[in-house]
Amino acid sequence: MKAIFGIAALVIVLAVVGSIARKQLQVVGPAGAAAPPASIADGTSGATVAQQALGIEERARAETARALEQGAERNQRADP
Repeated sequence: MKAIFGIAALVIVLAVVGSIARKQLQVVGPAGAAAPPASIADGTSGATVAQQALGIEERARAETARALEQGAERNQRADP
């Protein structure tokens, strides 16, 4: 009897996880669907894929550093 409940619980959990995954994939969209080319999104028309990747990487680093600085400033202001 425990085995039946265990298997039923496992099936329910898998159904919930599958449902959540499907919803997440629908939000992202199918692979390669209607995303603007990186050259348009980044404003780097004419750049190679490697150059575009480096630009995206640098922008991500700068945004992360800025977010960390903002967090540190917030923490300093919060300290009495």
